[in-house]
Amino acid sequence: MLKRARAALPEKTLAYERFEPPVPETQIQGSKTILRNFELICTKLRREPALLSKYLSKELAVPATIDGGKLILHGKVYDRMLNEKLSNFISSYVVCKECKRPDTKLVDGAHGIRTLVCEACGARAPAK
Repeated sequence: MLKRARAALPEKTLAYERFEPPVPETQIQGSKTILRNFELICTKLRREPALLSKYLSKELAVPATIDGGKLILHGKVYDRMLNEKLSNFISSYVVCKECKRPDTKLVDGAHGIRTLVCEACGARAPAK
């Protein structure tokens, strides 16, 4: 029975890989900060670029625009602050609250409430 139950589990729950958060590559030009690998970060986190852009813009209190695969923050933002805000985003919108895996998706529910649904364990939690 145990072999049959293990065969029915999805492959994502059987693999025990360690999640490495992406490291932002920034470049400060005058009063602007350019996040060069923004598109790569969004694909690794499996989130829409508009969501991450809006979150960083609000948290850092600077306007932001997406230009190709880059994010342009209209203000000087240092790496330490950007890494801190990115890790806060990951803990709020990417990592499952129950099993701590990044295999999640955001689902818009009733009344505009976003729900974080884990694809590994099936847990549901409201997203910030």
